[in-house]
Amino acid sequence: MSARNLPPVWSKIAKHAVFPETTHDERARYNFLANLNKHLAHVSQGNKIAFDKRVEPKFEKEHGRKMKDTSELKKAMEKDPHYQVWSSLRRSTMEMRQQAGRSIVLRQADNLKEKAEKLNEGKASLVLDADCEVPNYLLACDNHIMPGSYHTELIDGDVTPAANYDTGLFVTTAGLLGTYSDGGGKAITSWVKKTYPDFKPKRILDIGCGMGHNVLPIAKAFPDAEVIGIDTAAPMLRYAHARAMDLGYTNVKFMQMDAAKTIFEDESFDWVQSTMFFHETGGKSIYKIMDEVYRVLKPGGLTLHIEQPQYTDDMSLFEKFIRDWDALNNNEPYWSKMHDIEPVDLMHASGFKKEDFMQIGAKAENDLDDGSNKAEEPEDHGRSPIWNVFGAIKN
Repeated sequence: MSARNLPPVWSKIAKHAVFPETTHDERARYNFLANLNKHLAHVSQGNKIAFDKRVEPKFEKEHGRKMKDTSELKKAMEKDPHYQVWSSLRRSTMEMRQQAGRSIVLRQADNLKEKAEKLNEGKASLVLDADCEVPNYLLACDNHIMPGSYHTELIDGDVTPAANYDTGLFVTTAGLLGTYSDGGGKAITSWVKKTYPDFKPKRILDIGCGMGHNVLPIAKAFPDAEVIGIDTAAPMLRYAHARAMDLGYTNVKFMQMDAAKTIFEDESFDWVQSTMFFHETGGKSIYKIMDEVYRVLKPGGLTLHIEQPQYTDDMSLFEKFIRDWDALNNNEPYWSKMHDIEPVDLMHASGFKKEDFMQIGAKAENDLDDGSNKAEEPEDHGRSPIWNVFGAIKN
């Protein structure tokens, strides 16, 4: 049997004042699910073998031609027993992860609310807007089968959607995002510091900030900057702010608003950032949000967006299909569109010059990796913390 890297145990992740309390069995359940996800990344490799050895030859024999698109490939692959088993197990891990997370947070919903309120009370750095409407594209689905998604409030002052997300992100990524699940924010901050050592932003905007885990490394790296995180989901913002307060951040402000229509003045930010946000954005909103990014960014300002790898002409139909699994089976309906969009065209349509466009790769900085796991790991398409980053300097 080949060597396998094991995920860190769940208890290694960092705790804070609004982090849910867990029992032995709840921790064991999370550890089991993280290891199952890791194992399924290996099982997934059999899908390519099944495609090459069974599915594609059978299709070509029956149709006298090669498959022309991912729709044909999907229809053929869904008949294959290996794919059926893998896909069913992968879906089950997400359902179990949500069931486990919600059982943890719902039993202590009132207590979590009280903890957050104690940290948030009287703070001008949390601005909620009861008139802020959650966009229809978010209301239309429960993202990654999280019941009620990010925005649903089961009690007044609810923070359970964020608490659930905070505890369970470890499971989905098998602990690859680090102690505070902030590996994306750390990675982009390190790249900016290295690439633009003289860059000293005074005002930074993080759009779709969620529970704030990726904006805090940016705030830490630029302590003299005013950092603002925005989101439409009040439960996420309450939790994000309380979490930031407990962790000692004083230069971050969290505000409830739609990124497609912010209240900020023209050319008022030096850096506009998003992390794994656009693939959960539907329809024309992607373009409206990028218009807003361009509007609020100062001349000479930087914008960067961490996202799923884009589809390219040299990417095989099979890879496109397997990367779209979450769109088809895990309530990520806008994932596929983000894969298909050409980022340079998206940004150019909003006013950015094509010659100013930049695109890099980024891998999460993981402080839970002590270097002891050396076995080569297969890529878990769509789950690995290896991303495409696109952006520009506005000129």
